[in-house]
Amino acid sequence: MNPSTSTTPEAAPEPVPSGSPGGGGPLPPVNPEVVAAAVESLTSRLRKKLDSAIEQYAALPVTAVGEGVRIACGEDAVVTLSPGPSGVIADADQASCSCLLAPRCLHRAAVLSACPIGDALPGGEEAASRDSADARADEGPGSGGPSDSEPEGAAGAGSVGAAEAVGPTAAQVAAAAGLWAAAAAVLSAGVPAAGAVPQAELLRAAHTARLAGLPAAEAAALRVVRGLRAARARHDGHRLADLVSALRELLLTAGRLAGADPDPALAGTVRRNYQPGGSLKVYGVFREPVISATGYGGVVTHVVAEDGRWYSVADVKPGGSARARGAATAPVAIGPAMLNHFQLSRAGLLIAGATVSPDGRLGAGKGVRATPVSGLPWTEGPMAALFARPPAEAAAARLSGHAWSESDTAEQAREPVGCDLVIVGAAGDHVLARALLPGESDSVGGFGPLIRLVPASHHPELAHVDNLRRLASRPGLLVRVVGRVEPDRVATLLPLAVGPVPGTEATLRLPPEWQGHADLGYDRLQGAHLPPQDACPPPPDGDEVDPVAGAPLWRVRRLVELAVSGGRRAVAESARSGESYAQLRTAGFQAAADLVAGLTAEADRRSRDVFGRLTDTGPDRYAWAWVAAATHLAATERAMVHASWQPDDPL
Repeated sequence: MNPSTSTTPEAAPEPVPSGSPGGGGPLPPVNPEVVAAAVESLTSRLRKKLDSAIEQYAALPVTAVGEGVRIACGEDAVVTLSPGPSGVIADADQASCSCLLAPRCLHRAAVLSACPIGDALPGGEEAASRDSADARADEGPGSGGPSDSEPEGAAGAGSVGAAEAVGPTAAQVAAAAGLWAAAAAVLSAGVPAAGAVPQAELLRAAHTARLAGLPAAEAAALRVVRGLRAARARHDGHRLADLVSALRELLLTAGRLAGADPDPALAGTVRRNYQPGGSLKVYGVFREPVISATGYGGVVTHVVAEDGRWYSVADVKPGGSARARGAATAPVAIGPAMLNHFQLSRAGLLIAGATVSPDGRLGAGKGVRATPVSGLPWTEGPMAALFARPPAEAAAARLSGHAWSESDTAEQAREPVGCDLVIVGAAGDHVLARALLPGESDSVGGFGPLIRLVPASHHPELAHVDNLRRLASRPGLLVRVVGRVEPDRVATLLPLAVGPVPGTEATLRLPPEWQGHADLGYDRLQGAHLPPQDACPPPPDGDEVDPVAGAPLWRVRRLVELAVSGGRRAVAESARSGESYAQLRTAGFQAAADLVAGLTAEADRRSRDVFGRLTDTGPDRYAWAWVAAATHLAATERAMVHASWQPDDPL
């Protein structure tokens, strides 16, 4: 984790999909095994040229041809990609080249390697992706995805919840060992040397893991490949901390499985299985635009039931930012409800025969019937209970995931929280605000922790950034916020919707047609929506203190990230430079100091044979040393983030 780094999610500037050519439209996503097979078919001579060829061909214009695309790589070499109905290249026959060496040619392998990595599972995006909650919203009923039923073979051996599960099978252990070897090699090489060939080896291992029933490990491997591509291409949206997290989770998961760890959670689960949900009455809360890194776009409308449980209705399909804008008022595809997403976010639905995924996605099967009902304001019913919960308590529930697991952490933090805030002002890329403790008023005091509001997306066609700037321009403004806890930064929210705080003049004044709240990704706040400056009381103290950034743990973080960005050799060089970790020991971080000392020692370990010649001991010991240091760092920082949500003494 890197709490001091600006975050992105379903998030910071969405990275341009790998293979978005500068002279044309984007390339279609391709399944991992197709890329791996194309690279493996090359001769060793051609593999050496692959990375430069990818860079060259990714900049070529893309021509639409029927349902596919065509890339002219030379006079006699035209690569044609013909994705299936899902929009993904899922079979080797869907990619062809006109040159004489095809299909074992450099042109075809390079173009496929330039394409974004698609999901191996049916239905689009990777279910466990860190990319913003947004990247998970493209599948499921009602969004142009598959039906409500789970694909055949989804509940393979080792699935979570299987009562008879006693540990990984022999096939799973072998697949995990392959993943470990590929990931350890990537870690040892570092980003500069982790080109298309090491990535293909990791994709092949990920495909084997999927076939063995290890979806969690496969998902982590795909995140690592996407992160490597973004790092090597220097995408604006790339965060080294994200790549570190994905690689840490992959190595720890694969390493434990390869050692036959019986924990059933290590295998993970595939595709969300929609189950009958009976009759539901839900009320709209807000809309969230979705622009994923692999070309999907749309909207997710979040609704809440009378008992306080969160559900969502998704409409996400290929189309990127243009579709995200258009879907804001697209019809809701649940029964004959005849509502669009804007209306649903302000109204309610009475659903009969509902189908619900484990993460609360509402399905749109044939037996589902929905009737529009009146909505509820944020001051009544389940929403009133949401804002009555202390922020520290709500944040603690969202930060309860495993610190070592990026996907588990993201899933836990995904459920929205609500709190009343008083705006303090802007600070760099975020807005500072103080929490108003439930039951307190701004005239009495009772302020909670200092909270940082960070844009949920920096995409220029969405309104998040502009809206936060507008809020920051009025210190003392009281605002009711619904958002997500950011698990990687101290006391940070990704705000998704705002509304007025009842019983005060120093709050938002929204137009009647917005019906009590603004969706920060779509609705644009104007000066007229803010109270006069003289109506806002002086804001409370907002001195920003980041205990994570200020701790000497930055030394551990720097070494852990250096290992990924520069490889084993860079870590060994840092050890030879005489880097001291005495400050860690002085500050009480004894375990952290011991772990980084062990990491640098392993990086610089040199074994010799009986003749005194240097031998390669392999990357295993070094990889485990890095995993230990990275996992300890993540757990320590998570504890500090958790503590940052605790309320200060009343001012």
